Amino acid sequence: MPLSRQRRFSRDDRSVGAAPAFAVETLVEWGITARQDDIRLCVSELATNAVLHGVAPGREFCLRVTADDELVRVEVRDSGCGQLEMPSAVVDAGEEGGRGLLLAAALSDDFGVTTHVPGKTVWLVFKVAPAF
Repeated sequence: MPLSRQRRFSRDDRSVGAAPAFAVETLVEWGITARQDDIRLCVSELATNAVLHGVAPGREFCLRVTADDELVRVEVRDSGCGQLEMPSAVVDAGEEGGRGLLLAAALSDDFGVTTHVPGKTVWLVFKVAPAF
């Protein structure tokens, strides 16, 4: 039976640290130790994008973590437009942003966007070792 937990976060810089902490705390509680660093980094990137680009003032974004014996899925849903622009693989060294989605796509085993009215969900899947 899949496990699932979600939490809402405000459009606030503190959420960028709170969201990955929530994800890792959830995994630890469930006894999932594999891929925690990858998941923490990717959730931080998705939370940053939600705060900077996806959440209107006064709104929140939602982080959902689901897991079974082989997969962990993280989803960040926000109220921003459903269009997600994946940057090119080449980003100017002087630019401060633009690498987060590339990094998340590279570290995860699957990646996608589901559009809603309003908003979107950016999701990532990570393969984890089966629990014995």
